[in-house]
Amino acid sequence: MKFITSLLSIFLIIGSSHCSKDTSIVQVSGNHLLLNGKDYFIKGICYHPVQKGQTKRSFEGLDRDLSLMIEANINTVRVYSPIEDIAVLDRFHHSGIKLIIGFGYNQEGQFDIRSGSFIEYIKKFKDHPAILMWELGNEYNYHPEWFEGDIQNWYGALSEAAELIHLTDVNHPVSTAHGEIPDSLALANIKHIDIWGLNIYRWDMPETVVSEWQMLSKLPFYYSEVGSDSYMKIAKNGFKQGVNEDAQAEANTKIIDAILNNYSKVAGLTLFSFVDGWWKAGHPEQQDVGGWAPNSSGVPYDGTPNEEFWGMVDINRNKKKTFDVVKRKFNLGIDSHEIKKSK
Repeated sequence: MKFITSLLSIFLIIGSSHCSKDTSIVQVSGNHLLLNGKDYFIKGICYHPVQKGQTKRSFEGLDRDLSLMIEANINTVRVYSPIEDIAVLDRFHHSGIKLIIGFGYNQEGQFDIRSGSFIEYIKKFKDHPAILMWELGNEYNYHPEWFEGDIQNWYGALSEAAELIHLTDVNHPVSTAHGEIPDSLALANIKHIDIWGLNIYRWDMPETVVSEWQMLSKLPFYYSEVGSDSYMKIAKNGFKQGVNEDAQAEANTKIIDAILNNYSKVAGLTLFSFVDGWWKAGHPEQQDVGGWAPNSSGVPYDGTPNEEFWGMVDINRNKKKTFDVVKRKFNLGIDSHEIKKSK
């Protein structure tokens, strides 16, 4: 935090409205975002592509993935760490897909918040037309142990980082991805955030968040994580135990419908996730059952997050049944804040 505080004084005069002719200017307007003055509803996907047998993110299959995203009517991709290759950013832009760029707290100085190096990334890429917004942290409220046992240390660092971004880039909003609805401590201490991301796992009923949020804050929010996996640990709700694409497809149908039915009150969603992650729960050469995630008892329909089964496509990019759900539901026509729902 001390390093970030010192950076604030250095960058007080850096903020500039200069941008290239292709820069996306993104603003908050009511409960939505405006992209270059036009209403923008996030129809997104969380994306962390790790190849079979590997544990690190790789974009070697990006063209194939972009083709699938375009087919599924996805307009936004949320990534958990910065993309340093400008050629990758360019490919997203030329595909018509915007990026929510996430920054971690401690990434050993690799564009992270703790070292302050995240701002170097923003200075370098703030005018790139693929950028939709910046996002700080992901569910860190579940991990006070990462911040000397006091989550307020994170809230302070987050607020300072958000302020520094505003001084550096006036054309893109700043978000944070919070696990569930923030409590009074978080709302009181997290400042300079333009739009909240909420990771919500409440069975297939994410709409319960809307009225709760409206009572807490006047800021907009989007569902930064929402969805279901394709494995049933137990038989439940009429779904058989084991690999079960039907359960995932039904859950995501109800989840997406519930969010779209509240279109005017939310800024959109990024479904979790694009591709199965074989690196998460066991041996990266095979797909393992299991894994763990905090506060995940609300995962439909077995209350268990089988971490390697969340993709709308499998590791070989074969479409699961939920792919067609996303494609159909994201095939929206948005005109004067009205949705023409897919049948």
